[in-house]
Amino acid sequence: MTTGTIHNINTWLTQINNDFKAAVSVDCVIFGYDDDALKILVSKCDMPPFEHEYSLLGDIVHPDETTDESAKRVLIAKTGFTDVFLEQVQVFSDLNRHPLGRVITVAYFSLIKIDKDHLDHLEKNAHLQWLDVNEIRSLAFDHFNIMHTCLRKMQKQIREQPIGFNLLPKNFTLLQLQRLYEVVLNIVLDKRNFRRKLKGLGILKDIGEIEEAVSHRPARLYTFDESVYENKKVTGFNFEL
Repeated sequence: MTTGTIHNINTWLTQINNDFKAAVSVDCVIFGYDDDALKILVSKCDMPPFEHEYSLLGDIVHPDETTDESAKRVLIAKTGFTDVFLEQVQVFSDLNRHPLGRVITVAYFSLIKIDKDHLDHLEKNAHLQWLDVNEIRSLAFDHFNIMHTCLRKMQKQIREQPIGFNLLPKNFTLLQLQRLYEVVLNIVLDKRNFRRKLKGLGILKDIGEIEEAVSHRPARLYTFDESVYENKKVTGFNFEL
């Protein structure tokens, strides 16, 4: 590297420090599944001009953390869970995406079970709310675009990896699993073909129990066998539904 090159780099860095000021943030599309609906966790926005609109959950990245660490911090604070599926999706950097100045955001999606522990935590955060994805018509900032970008990524990934189990109870029926895929992908699946594919994958374990306290004929309960799946991946196993 020549002296001239070093001088040019130093000049460029000085110009950046003096003339360019930007913040980096994370925005999390937190998907949950409840009452046969795919939902996202949102908050009321109080920043002009988006007052009274809903926004995704996020924060500015602290100087001492990575974007992944920042997203995990947001998830723990907002969901009460420390072990949550998290996937980085895309950077959004439109010049005017934030009214307070230049903010570049890194979008993530996560999947959580809407269970009692989470709902108990949510009661302490009255400004948070679950909304049905299909009923959302707008969000603050560019969050509507971010939501749909993450939704498309999640829909593609749920067909290629067994991430859908993150949205279900530990033990579930085959009908519950099929219904999850139908809701998330907005399709109707043939029951016989769906179950034949599942059987061929060999990653579900019959736990030897049936549903309790249901008004219909109780169905057998299964669980996702992650150890079997990890072993199969070593041999080139391909998950596809």
